[in-house]
Amino acid sequence: MTDGKWKRRTFFQSIGAAGLGASLAPSFAAAQTPAVRRFRMGFIGMGRRGLQNLRSALRIAEIEAVALSDVHQPNLDLALEILPGAKVYRDFREMLAAPDIDAVCISTPDHWHAYMTVEACKAGKDVYIEKPISVTVEEGRIMVEAARKYGRVVQVGTQQRSGLHFQQAVDIVRRGRLGKISFVRTWNYGNETPDGIGEPPDSAPPAGLDWDMWLGPAPERPFNANRFGVHPERWSSFRWFWDYAGGMMTDWGVHLLDIVLWAMDEDGPRVITTAGGTYALRDNRETPDTILATYEFPGFVCTYENRIANAQSLWDQSYGILFHGTEATLFVDRARWEILPEMKAAGASGRIARVTPETGSNSNDHTGDHWVDFVNCMKTRARPISDIEIGHRSTAMALLGNVALRSRQRVEWDPKTEQTPNKEAATYLRREHRPPWQLRL
Repeated sequence: MTDGKWKRRTFFQSIGAAGLGASLAPSFAAAQTPAVRRFRMGFIGMGRRGLQNLRSALRIAEIEAVALSDVHQPNLDLALEILPGAKVYRDFREMLAAPDIDAVCISTPDHWHAYMTVEACKAGKDVYIEKPISVTVEEGRIMVEAARKYGRVVQVGTQQRSGLHFQQAVDIVRRGRLGKISFVRTWNYGNETPDGIGEPPDSAPPAGLDWDMWLGPAPERPFNANRFGVHPERWSSFRWFWDYAGGMMTDWGVHLLDIVLWAMDEDGPRVITTAGGTYALRDNRETPDTILATYEFPGFVCTYENRIANAQSLWDQSYGILFHGTEATLFVDRARWEILPEMKAAGASGRIARVTPETGSNSNDHTGDHWVDFVNCMKTRARPISDIEIGHRSTAMALLGNVALRSRQRVEWDPKTEQTPNKEAATYLRREHRPPWQLRL
């Protein structure tokens, strides 16, 4: 703005001109599916997220849910209450080999994602795979190659991309309505002190659990209740152990960083530095209770912060994304987006615009819309809104935050070649898989 003053009306009109009612992807309510076909689907991993995906899929007429697989009998029992009569596969490989199944949904712990996705593609199945797609960057790239080689539709469960108000926020950023963006902040805050998830001793696995199969490609370890992590009052704590996941950085950070890459039209950062550690909690988790990752891009800096020993946020939000531009700041989370003007002139304060999604399929979780997109792409063979390549890039960005932390190096990164000259950091880009679970295209 040439006069250096904030013009509320002009700015709001420019936002309106961007077409806030226009979606970058079909909404749940407006999805049009010209061809009528039912896809027979199997569901692998029937924990809390697996049950959510099953319920979302059952709302779609074109999906016929026919099969379930899990190594934990109580999980299967819960799923069978939702889908009585489903065929149960104790070994997911038998489900993948079944000729009458068109697609699978994989909601297992993260360390299984790569192997199962690659094998599903090889078996001619389309895939809905939960995020993060992998526990190493190399795994993710192999998953992309498998999808392309075998011509499969692979949708990643970064479902915020299917949320209309996230699409609006991305459009605002891309149209330059915030001015030049030089800094983006993402965060998750909470407080679990002092004991966190506790520190149970190793023990025998419970009845109804195939612990060796649960470990799969991960290193052999004695059973520990926190490594397995199933708990009636929280999300499974396997997420806090390096063998199976990447902590809050990859569990929640990937959702936030995914929107940053999308809005800023980037493939990945060029330099990553991370500080953090366990400073406050007294449990047996391996991932940090405090972490700050800084990502340098050619034109801006992005940070991801997670702390679980203090929940205070100046925005009174436990998580979110802030795009800081020369003209305004945009806040977005699953509930809304808001724009705050820069303090360039006296009296230029307060919100300039705010959008809260209507109650329904396109609010908060966005999983229903994401499944509609997946089904439509299975019909058309188009690439979904969270195609495996997109999910890989977003997962890799989160993983690189952990690579910098664990290697204690300033990681220089080429997002095109997915290589770094930092030798110690490079060792964290791949891992060995326990036999017989090697990745092979």
